[in-house]
Amino acid sequence: MSAPMAALAPVVLVAAPASGQGKTTVASALARLHSRAGRRVRAFKCGPDFLDPCWLALASGGPVHSLDLWMNGEADCAARLQQAAADSDLVIVEGVMGLFDGQPSAGDLARRFGLPVLAVIDGSAMAGTFGALAYGLQHYQPGLPWLGVLANRVGSERHAHMLRDGLREPATWLGALPRSADWALPERHLGLVQAAELPDALARLDAAADALAATPIGQRALADWPAWQPPADLPAAPLPVPPLLAGRRVAVARDAAFCFIYPANLDCLRALGAEVVFFSPLADAALPDCDALWLPGGYPELHGPALAGNHAMRQSLHAHVAAGRPVWAECGGMMALFDRLVTREGEPHAGFGLLPGQVLMQKRLVALGPQQWTPTPGGASLRGHTFHHSRCETALQPVGRSVRPGVSPHGSEGEAVYGLGPVRASYFHAWFASAPEAVAALFLPGAQS
Repeated sequence: MSAPMAALAPVVLVAAPASGQGKTTVASALARLHSRAGRRVRAFKCGPDFLDPCWLALASGGPVHSLDLWMNGEADCAARLQQAAADSDLVIVEGVMGLFDGQPSAGDLARRFGLPVLAVIDGSAMAGTFGALAYGLQHYQPGLPWLGVLANRVGSERHAHMLRDGLREPATWLGALPRSADWALPERHLGLVQAAELPDALARLDAAADALAATPIGQRALADWPAWQPPADLPAAPLPVPPLLAGRRVAVARDAAFCFIYPANLDCLRALGAEVVFFSPLADAALPDCDALWLPGGYPELHGPALAGNHAMRQSLHAHVAAGRPVWAECGGMMALFDRLVTREGEPHAGFGLLPGQVLMQKRLVALGPQQWTPTPGGASLRGHTFHHSRCETALQPVGRSVRPGVSPHGSEGEAVYGLGPVRASYFHAWFASAPEAVAALFLPGAQS
């Protein structure tokens, strides 16, 4: 007889009716409250995101992976959730946009895996309508697991009482947080400012955790939370990744300019057998010894002078390409490879000059949404997303193109994939685990020809 399965940790999905309600603040405060008490906390982010996970990682003390029914696939999501719930005392999943926004949505994730929803609602400009909104979120879709509702940015204790009195089910009230600059998370054009950029980031999370500790949800002992009960029809775990990059060294740019890296992508490279080494295009004079190079996304537009002034790194990159060694550059990584990068104010900065043309920052969002790309006709498709505020002008003709889900791989929608010699570059951000074989081909010599 097999041994009984150990009890799994509670899992909660922190959601909201819309973006900007305070999901990241509450999810991070909850993680910080329990992690600083010595409990093992794992955090996830629903959907593709690089910025909110920085705060969740600081709060929980561990890596934060994405959970997206389309990008990851059900099997990948199930495996990550099960592992986290088995190894932790509390698992927190932060939703994306509004609870039912997107296809699939955070609500779809909650229903598929039985994740009770903690709804965060900005109550700053409402009273009785708060109850209607909470009731609608709870009952809009049948079968949605529900934990309760927390009011954010509340003006006073009396205001909090008004919000609570508007609930049809007062037992679902989990408390209120006041508006406070002590734990406000600043934003810029791509979303939240990264936690690593703020010297008081941890102090902000501690202040939010202290405030949450005074609420019913903050005072609830984990022993009183329901343990997660995964559905009986969970898919089998994904197959092991073949060691297609065994013996190869992949250099990954990682600094303030190139920081949009899924931790799961690094895990995938290592599972493929690659040795991963890091370098800084901002600070280093040369690439480390490597067989292939990954330039991830980030904020090259905020570091134009430093990148333009690093002539030694430019020479090292050109030598790498001249030797026929592969380069995969996505979004910000691609932007830095063009001849010139022009800021929103019209200020030009020299790029690394490995792709002809220029990138121009725009005042509005240019593209957003899930994408997939099939690097080899008939091969596996990489899934991921696009999100950028710039456009590129180049004489290069695309060697491929990503498409939205449900669109033919031969369609004209989506992001261009540019190729020149061993370089492949696109605005497309790839989730490596969706097609490890396709990823391996990006970092093997000759696959780009």
